[in-house]
Amino acid sequence: MKSRDTLIRLKRFQVEDRRRRLAQIEAMIAEFTRMSTDLDREIAAEEKRAGIADPTHFAYPTYARAAMTRRENVQRSRHELEGQLAEARAALDEARAELAKVESLDGRERMAEAARERDIDAMSAMQAARI
Repeated sequence: MKSRDTLIRLKRFQVEDRRRRLAQIEAMIAEFTRMSTDLDREIAAEEKRAGIADPTHFAYPTYARAAMTRRENVQRSRHELEGQLAEARAALDEARAELAKVESLDGRERMAEAARERDIDAMSAMQAARI
């Protein structure tokens, strides 16, 4: 029984750990999305200030060009995290399935144990009645 409880605690810990990891990835994706939006605004403001919106123009603002590069890097990182997010969701689903299986097995074992105890009690009562 003790090893069963330990196994269930371990599986619950794994589920919580994977849930935390999933939440971290989602938070990082949200942060990268926010950063990308901020960089879009900064690029637009710099283009408006300079009066040049064509990145191929020789006088295109250096800051806007650097912000575009940074935005592309942030978007690339966000896309990589989206792949990790799918993997993290699959790992969480797997951990939940394992936990459900262990809890189900534990429930069946507890029911069988209770049935054995009832049988033993019934046999003891029958023997006591014979005496």
